[in-house]
Order: sequence, then C-alpha cells, then structure tokens
Amino acid sequence: MGVVFGVVGATQPLWFLGPLIRLERRLEMPRGLLLAISIGALLLVACSNSSDVAPRSDDVASQSSEQSATRAESLSPTALPDSVSPPGRVERPAGGRLVRLFSDPPTLDPHITTDSTSAVIVNEVFGGLVTITPDIEIAPDLAEGWDISPDGKVFTFRLRQDAKFHDGRAVVAEDFRWSIERAADPLTESPVADLYLSDVIGVADKLNGKAQTIQGLRVIDEHTLELTIDAPKSYFLAKLTYPTAFVVDRKNVEGNKNNWVFEPNGTGPFRLDRYDIGETILLGRNENYHLGPPFLDEVEFILSGGDPMLMYENDEIHVTGLGLADLERVQDPANPLGTELSTAPPGFTVSFIGMNLEQPPFDDVKFRQALNYAVNKKEIATTALSDLVVPAIGVIPPGFPSYNPDLRGYGYDPEKAKRLLSESRYGADPDNIPRITLSIAGNFGASVGLDMEVMLRSWQETLGVEVEIQQTEWATFLQDVHQRRFQMFALAWSADYPDPQDFLDILFHTGSANNWGNYNNREVNSLLEKARVEPDQTARFQQYNRIEQLIVDDAPWVPLWHSTERKVLVKPQVKDYFLLPMTIPKLRHVYITDN
Repeated sequence: MGVVFGVVGATQPLWFLGPLIRLERRLEMPRGLLLAISIGALLLVACSNSSDVAPRSDDVASQSSEQSATRAESLSPTALPDSVSPPGRVERPAGGRLVRLFSDPPTLDPHITTDSTSAVIVNEVFGGLVTITPDIEIAPDLAEGWDISPDGKVFTFRLRQDAKFHDGRAVVAEDFRWSIERAADPLTESPVADLYLSDVIGVADKLNGKAQTIQGLRVIDEHTLELTIDAPKSYFLAKLTYPTAFVVDRKNVEGNKNNWVFEPNGTGPFRLDRYDIGETILLGRNENYHLGPPFLDEVEFILSGGDPMLMYENDEIHVTGLGLADLERVQDPANPLGTELSTAPPGFTVSFIGMNLEQPPFDDVKFRQALNYAVNKKEIATTALSDLVVPAIGVIPPGFPSYNPDLRGYGYDPEKAKRLLSESRYGADPDNIPRITLSIAGNFGASVGLDMEVMLRSWQETLGVEVEIQQTEWATFLQDVHQRRFQMFALAWSADYPDPQDFLDILFHTGSANNWGNYNNREVNSLLEKARVEPDQTARFQQYNRIEQLIVDDAPWVPLWHSTERKVLVKPQVKDYFLLPMTIPKLRHVYITDN
C-alpha cells in the first residue's frame, strides 16, 4: 500500500514498517499508504527515512549493494528476518488474544483508505482478488486464479467457490463489480481510486462524471470477473492488492451508509467485533476464512494511549516499538528484556519535506536546492537519531526494485546553499523571502523532534530562512494534504507494492492525486508514461533511474530518511509475528503459546 504517514513531533508513536502499526505514542507514522511521523519517528516505520551527506548515495550503496534489486523477485529474501520462514498452514495452538497499542484510524472504508493506520485494520477485515504474502509475492486471495490475454490487456479472474462474507453469504463476481463501481463513483470521493484503478478502461470517465458505468469491468458469470486495462502493465496485478480494489457488501454499505464501517461485513481473516473511538478496536476470528481461519481468537488494539514500555513491562500489550532511550536500556546485557528483542528488516519507505511548487518561495528551483544543500542529514542521523535511519539521497529506498546506488543527490554544502539562495529570485535578503509554514501531523502544542529542530535551525543559521511549525491532527492533516492546502509539509511514504511505479509515478506525475506539491515536469511525465507500458523489466527500471534523477535535480522535496533495521519487543509466547517492510495482511499467521 502506498501508505502515507506524516512527520510529527517526537511525542507520538513510532510506526513500524508495514504491518507493525504505530506502537508507541511518542513517535509515530501512518501507510503508500501515507504515514504521519515525527522525523525521528521515521526510525521504525513503513514509509521511513533517508538522508545523506555526499552528493552520491555511496554510503547507502555500501550497505545495500547486495540487495539492490533489479527484479521484484529479489525482494523476497529481504522481506523477512533471517530467523523467520514464510508461514505454511501447519498445526498451531489456537486461541488467545493479541494486544497492541494503536491509534484511531482515519477510516475503515477500504475504498477511501490512504494511510497505514487505516490499512492495518482494513487489510485484516477486508480482502480483494489478490494479496501480498509475507514473502512479498502476489498471490490469490478471493480469486483462485486468473488468465491474461496475449496482448496483456484483459484479466479474467476466477473467484473461489468457498469465498464468503463474514455473515456467510458467498462472494460472487457481481459483488466485485459493484465494489469497483462504488470506488470509482465521484460520490464516494475516494482520494486514491484514480491512482489504483484508472488503468481499467472507463474508470477515469466515471471518476470525471463522463460515464455511469466502467467500460472495462464485466461480469462473465457468477464466479468470473473480467477487467480490461488500457495497455499492458506489469504492475497491474500488484495494484489490485491495494484496499481500493477490495470487495465490500452492497447490502451492508447501503443499509447504513453513514456508519456501516463500524459493523462491516468483510471477507478478511478477522471480523470487526467492536470499535469504540478513542478506546479500543477488537477483531474476532473468522472461522470460515477461505485461506484458513486465524489461530488467534481476538486481536485488541488499545486506542486510549499510554506509555508503551510501561504497558509492555506490565504485560498489558504483547508487542511494542522502542524509542532511543528505551532501546539503550533494553540492550543492556543485564536487562532480561533483551531476550525479547526482535529485529525487523528496513521498511520500503521514504520520509521527506514536501514543498508546494505553486506557492512562493518554492516556485524557484534554486531556492529549493539551497534548502537541500543546507541540511547536514548525516550528522542529524548520527547525533539526533543514533543512526537508526539512513539519509535519503532520493526517493526509492535501498533494496527496492530500481534502487540506484549511483543517484546524485545533495550533500551538505552550506556555501553552495548560500550561493544558490543568492541566485534565486528571492535573493539572500531574508526580508525578500515570503513567510514559510511547515505543516506536520500532531496535536497542537506537542513537542517537535530533535531532528526537526536541528533541520530548521540549519536553514535559519545557514540561509537566514525562518520556518514556522503548524501542527494538525492526523485525519485533518491527511485531508489538507490531499487538497494541497499546505505550503510545506512533512510526510513519509510506504510502498504499497514492490514496483517503482508506486513511488515515482504515483507521487510525481502531474496528473496524480498524490502529487501533493504540484510538481510538473513534462519530460518526467513523458518518461513515466513510457515506463508504464515498457515490457522489458531491465529497460523499465533504467527508465525509472533516469526519472528519479530528473526529479531529484528539480528538488520538489527535501528527502530525509530511509529506515534501517528496527528493534521491536515481542513477548516470548507470541509466535510468527512477522516483521515486514510493507503493510500487508499478516495477523492470521500469529499464534500464542503457553510459554
């Protein structure tokens, strides 16, 4: 999921990459979904961090040259810790309740989900035609299989005969037809339908009000659905793993249009048994789940807050992420909690400062480049974040398909920053620079992370550029980001599926709803459109390398961090709690022993 998460103050929870939700209240991030995170919080999240000092990504390359992916298959070995193998359906102890600290999701409607917080719950309650496994592979979900026409445009899905909604009703092709039509209905106001469904012929016309139905969507029979796309695209199946393509029950939705998400009739491994806003979310086992019922009886998400380490040590929760101070304490050889420490792989994420290129002073490329050169990300990563992040040179995280270790970025060069500022239309006189407000996700008055403070001070001391902070509650922040209301904003992006299109096209094409900074480069647009239909994977990734370099040169972002390995405390009785680089369904694999 291209999950979004916001960069917030260090008083909020840390978001762990992928399925490991925000587990702390003090550092936090949401899902390509979007993630809301304090820049320091990026340490443990799905859409994480990046920063560097040199004009090239040599430092990152030295750490990840072995995993620099040229094919999506190379993701599989890095998706799980070495100690974990992909789950098989074998006998495990059934029963028990897993408890985690969490935050209220902005929505539980899969068709409007844009963030990791929501996606964590949505992925467990709903499902689609296909899914992503813990091996980061595309696999059947409600479709048992599919055929692709010789021209690569027509996908014919065969639905499982045993697929059922939680109330026991069979899932049929008409359910998917209605669900996709709903997602593309302008009245649904989905911020992401165009991003994840518009390859299907007719979706764009319906979204624009030019058609009542989707031309490329057809029910063949009760268990056969046909989707026709506008051109052969190698990533199309992967896009169908995003919640926008999930099936919902028409009777359930239309029977209670305003509140159906509090009693959804999903198809996932868990039912939503209870949701008390600000208090708790309780998921219950779906005994009739078509891929095999979960081992757990229940999963409880505590929404009322608390100190995560204290709650973990008091056996109130089973899993938590670690802030810097707690990590040092737990890693002390004398601390018995050290035996419960697990290592999660780096997440496929990037955190960044975005700029609205249609608003001064960000309408000047030299001003934007000056901001990039004025930040010593390597020093911030070491002194403020204890090297729990990797400075980002560009957009694509290390280990992800098309990652380019030779990308030329912005090293720390204060003199060059000053020169570029003086050459910009605003000049070096601070009085000529328009007022700048940086919007971050967080409660009003919450403290701002040390890393953010250092960065803002660098801009002030090096360039005389003063930036004010504006904090906005996460759900409202998401709405404002999608409405492009911010002048400057802190966010992070987590991969929805293992393809560079999910980063570069979805975030930077001029026509993309997630181009929150109004970036517009005709050459980039043209290359992105060519890459969509390039059949040769090697050639396509080379095109993305060129595209990423052009984007970095234009400096629409200040790229910050990618995540490194993350440390997580997991109770010894909790087994197969997979720590993954993406937000995907995973809780059905978890089981609890008596130990």
